[in-house]
Amino acid sequence: MTMPRAGMRRSAMVAGTAVAATALLATGLTTSAAGAAPASETGARPAALTASARAEMLREANATKANIATSIGLGAKEKLVVTDVIKDVDGTTHTRYDRTYDGLPVLGGDLIVHQTKSGDITSVTKATNATVKVASTTAGVAPSTAVKAAIKLAEADHTTGASADRAPRKVIWAATGKPVLAYETVVGGTQKDGTPSKLHVITDAATSKKLYQYQDVKTFTGTGRHNGKVTPGTGTGTGTGTGTGTGTGTGQYNGKVPLGSVKSGSRWLLKDTARGGHQTYNAKHSTDQTKQGSPFYDADNVWGNGKPTVAQTAAVDAHYGAAMTWDYYKNVFGRNGIRGDGKAAYSRVHFGDQFGNAAWNDDCFCMTYGDGAGNKKPLTALDVVGHEMTHGVTSATAKLKYGEALGLDEATSDIFSTAVEFYAKNAQDPGDYLLGDKIDLNGDGTPARYMDKPSKDGLSYDYWESGMGNVDPHATSGVGNHFFYLLSEGSGAKEIDGVKYDSPTKDGSTVKGIGRAKAEKIWYKALTTYMTSNTDYHAARKATLKAATDLFGADSAEYKGVAAAWAGVNVK
Repeated sequence: MTMPRAGMRRSAMVAGTAVAATALLATGLTTSAAGAAPASETGARPAALTASARAEMLREANATKANIATSIGLGAKEKLVVTDVIKDVDGTTHTRYDRTYDGLPVLGGDLIVHQTKSGDITSVTKATNATVKVASTTAGVAPSTAVKAAIKLAEADHTTGASADRAPRKVIWAATGKPVLAYETVVGGTQKDGTPSKLHVITDAATSKKLYQYQDVKTFTGTGRHNGKVTPGTGTGTGTGTGTGTGTGTGQYNGKVPLGSVKSGSRWLLKDTARGGHQTYNAKHSTDQTKQGSPFYDADNVWGNGKPTVAQTAAVDAHYGAAMTWDYYKNVFGRNGIRGDGKAAYSRVHFGDQFGNAAWNDDCFCMTYGDGAGNKKPLTALDVVGHEMTHGVTSATAKLKYGEALGLDEATSDIFSTAVEFYAKNAQDPGDYLLGDKIDLNGDGTPARYMDKPSKDGLSYDYWESGMGNVDPHATSGVGNHFFYLLSEGSGAKEIDGVKYDSPTKDGSTVKGIGRAKAEKIWYKALTTYMTSNTDYHAARKATLKAATDLFGADSAEYKGVAAAWAGVNVK
């Protein structure tokens, strides 16, 4: 096969930078080439890519991945699998790879290769600096033994109907410690609040001892917090939203808003062709997680009435929220859909009976929303929708799967759902630093989470402390949320758009905010170009400092603001 001309150029340049790249590997998260001037925000910000342009970059990355693997010093049994590519305005590229060893997936082996416009490797960011090597890829225990161990662990985690979704696969576990041969078993079933389960259990292939487990169905709130049937709340909304669409609807939380829809025979179908074909479905209180549900049709293209008793009302909020989230990522960061490929996920509303949660699932590439207390408070508020869709963005980029990274995953969804809320400028649900303040999960009108002082919810962490990797990530997300608030607005008491906040710091220091817009850009760049599957809070500090350097310079007020905000949450 003839390699594309651009791929040949990159291959030649890659070969010339092998020694430098190998040296860079020793430091994990590396810096730009020595003596290089920091890029301006204009140059380092992400470029808007069409689906076809991104596809071409992925093809080129696949054509050169063998040369890249050699250049960065991977072993003979290691191969790279291209998963994503980000291009900056100045032509810099950041290509993400998963890794295999002797044909087996390496969990925690992902890495990012950073290259100049001309193809020179300037740095490599790795999830692990350990040498990926095992004595043998022959398992000491049978796959069935791994399945039994995984199901037992899932049942201990209150999963009902636990069963393996598929045969366990042999992997190399490299996310923590010395890489070892392991089995990864995915256990399906139902979590104790009614949320579908996709529990990944990693067990040692020699002993069946548990090495790690994580839940891959991402929810808005911890499944241990609510039992799915909470005290009902009340209230509907009327207002005006922003956006474009062929129809209009009245949501419970967003008021009167435009909606994407298409003509289907003599009726209208709730499908947004302007945003990748996003469609919203009616689960009709089913708990069958394998089905999309029924499409929403309407005769006059006027949807919902603001009341939860009408099935279309929740669909209006979910559909509108998905549009606002799509627009935010596209207009602020140039991101063309969740995966950058221009293709939409789908939403399903009215899942289960009084189900008090919402979820993102990679398997269906979809968002699922319950109807909450008394089936009157659907979890379709704007910040909830933004939260769940952002889980998809994180899954397509940094992954954030292991240890403290799970808390960072939840924080990322809270951060960008807050950004979406401010972006939408919806009069009925204006932007704030409160999460879930419209859906009344607690039954007393209080938000689910607070960014200025996360511990106000009674569960979340204000500051980093050792051992958080084993805690509910919806609680440990507080550290990331608190950092973002401090970076955006600063510490101390203040009132923003009619909402009062009072944000403390661990060391009593005063933090001056740099503004939410800059904070969003820094977090997005860090997420998409410097975070990996096992980034912890201290690595997130390095990633955001690197992002601030790229965007604003190493001596900038923004860089100093990032450092001060992390110190304020005890990450130094």
